[in-house]
Amino acid sequence: MPNPSHTFSLEAVVLRHSDWGEADRILTLFTLQQGKTRALAKGVRKLRSRKAGHLQPFTRARLFLARSRDLPIITQAETAEAYLPLHDDLLRTAFALYVVELADRFTYENEDLPNLFHLLTDTLGRLATLPHDDLWLVSRWYEVRLLDILGFRPELFQCVSCGRELKPEDQFFSAQMGGALCPECGTEVTAVFPVSMPALRLLRHLQRSGWMEASRAPAAAELRPEVEGLLQYYLTYLLERGLNSPAFLRHVQRQGGTPA
Repeated sequence: MPNPSHTFSLEAVVLRHSDWGEADRILTLFTLQQGKTRALAKGVRKLRSRKAGHLQPFTRARLFLARSRDLPIITQAETAEAYLPLHDDLLRTAFALYVVELADRFTYENEDLPNLFHLLTDTLGRLATLPHDDLWLVSRWYEVRLLDILGFRPELFQCVSCGRELKPEDQFFSAQMGGALCPECGTEVTAVFPVSMPALRLLRHLQRSGWMEASRAPAAAELRPEVEGLLQYYLTYLLERGLNSPAFLRHVQRQGGTPA
């Protein structure tokens, strides 16, 4: 029996996995207790593995682990929430891949980020249950909240160059400067993203609202490409490289989100 001092438990979401050896997998997890971490699941690729079904991507699970010289070893796993529609519906799968990639790419191992864990699990729950038409707004609110939690909240009310309050007119947005620019300052800065006043209003609403209030936002279809483009521009700048999942998501959307 393992020494109790060498064992511990975690509540985790499986972000991704990679095969290791003949039958094992290394899992990248986002946990309530330790933030992002990795663990080894021995024998999980065997047909008779009892742990395999509890360790699928997007699954929220209670894990019991044993410390080892390298990665901790998962000794037991229990599903807390399977989010089954995320595996059965290709559009939901694509959105889920996107939100877990953001959590993975924006964090380092062993950061204490319980708020991000709760944001991630709440978002996966919404992606699994809400109508397809709501998934776009779920993802935008997740992006805005993630930026808040990680300290990258963009300034949307005052010009980040001159400091003046923004007037109700079209503006610019600078990823490098971390926020909106008035028309006068925006024309003097390179690599800016034009942003219309309706798009800026929607972003402000998402930034200062909880989910219930944000979900009532009138996200007009014509605004969606602009708002999504601006957030992608900012996120890509912060990460210093592009994300992988948006291309797959756009492909699925063009195909009409056909169920898997």
